[in-house]
Amino acid sequence: MSNEIREAFLNRQEPVRLNKYLSEAGVCSRREADRLIESGKVTVDGQRAQTGMKICPGQEVRVGRKVVSRQDEMVVLAVNKPRGIVCTEEKRERNSIVRFLDYPIRVTYIGRLDKDSRGLLLMTNNGDIINRMMRAANHHEKEYKVTVDHEITGEFLEKMAGGVAILDTVTRPCTVEKLGKYTFSIILTQGLNRQIRRMCEALGYEVKDLVRVRVMNIRLGSLREGEYREVTDEELDELYRLIQDTPMR
Repeated sequence: MSNEIREAFLNRQEPVRLNKYLSEAGVCSRREADRLIESGKVTVDGQRAQTGMKICPGQEVRVGRKVVSRQDEMVVLAVNKPRGIVCTEEKRERNSIVRFLDYPIRVTYIGRLDKDSRGLLLMTNNGDIINRMMRAANHHEKEYKVTVDHEITGEFLEKMAGGVAILDTVTRPCTVEKLGKYTFSIILTQGLNRQIRRMCEALGYEVKDLVRVRVMNIRLGSLREGEYREVTDEELDELYRLIQDTPMR
């Protein structure tokens, strides 16, 4: 992380709109925050909050009886994980994603990418979002671009899409599309251990390159390998919409 980015994070002193403050604190989306404010459930320094008002450092914000503090500010990052970096919080792992990212506050990953895979990895300090996104029953989409060792056939695509027997189960039906002679895209709604690699192996193929390009509504886009960005307000609002009816457990 550059010194400029670190300094900007640690010295956020500018006033921020209340709905954005509540969203970044992990309370709800900005749209829902406006509804909470209008309903009178939000107070600032003991007074009923007003729609559109801005919050300065040191002010006390409450939703009902719960204080929402700046220490609770939510961070959601889109990271382009390089091959060789390990999704673990094990401190003894020199190539862990936490060491690699070196973010000024504690964040963890939402859904692993194995060591040999690369691409989009979401990281956050918000356990609620992690719980909602990780529940297999929720069928949240993850999209990958995969390169294999020999030519892709129609039979291979059909079998991948219909479900493959691995790990004492059969994978969920999924969307698979041929992109080139050796390359295809696949959209999964589950996250079995090394699922794509195991599916390909079961059909006689070996994965040579695997890149995750999308998690739900958030795309890798032009983010360079090894770099990260904060998700946009629009992405965060859409993410909240997609998980709003999801049970946490």
